[in-house]
Amino acid sequence: MNNALEELSREQLIQLIELYSKNWLAMDGVWFQSVERKLGMDEAMFHDAEAWRSFTVIEAKRLKQFLGLPEKAGLEGLKKALSLRFYANINSDECIINGNTLIYRSIECRVQTARKRKGMELHPCREVGIVEYSGFAKVIDDRITCRCLSCYPQITDESCCCAWEFTLNENMV
Repeated sequence: MNNALEELSREQLIQLIELYSKNWLAMDGVWFQSVERKLGMDEAMFHDAEAWRSFTVIEAKRLKQFLGLPEKAGLEGLKKALSLRFYANINSDECIINGNTLIYRSIECRVQTARKRKGMELHPCREVGIVEYSGFAKVIDDRITCRCLSCYPQITDESCCCAWEFTLNENMV
């Protein structure tokens, strides 16, 4: 345990979590942009998908354990886990459960905002998002499937940066 953490107030710890989240996202962007500059967007996207294929499982397993979620955590478990991801600390999002579906919408995305600010092409995150969100949901509950509703470069909902639909297939064993 880092003893310095014990000396921080609750407010300072919350600020530190946000800082750590921003640092994590900066590192994610730095390596991606390095590959993008040297080898192009297609190569960067390939490596991004591979990184997320592994990282999303690690993140979901750790959050599932931290939250004490059961093996079949359902949509409520997914909602809790999504609310504690790194992204949740620095992006604006919402989760809406209706029956056997959960709609997750990223209202504000720091990645896309930063790329716009730098005059860069938007990050074509749809394909990587499918890997990321499907993999995350499967760890929380293997009965959950995911589909993209809107994500660059296929935007169908201008009111958010991206939108994902998670469906709980209760008939699956």
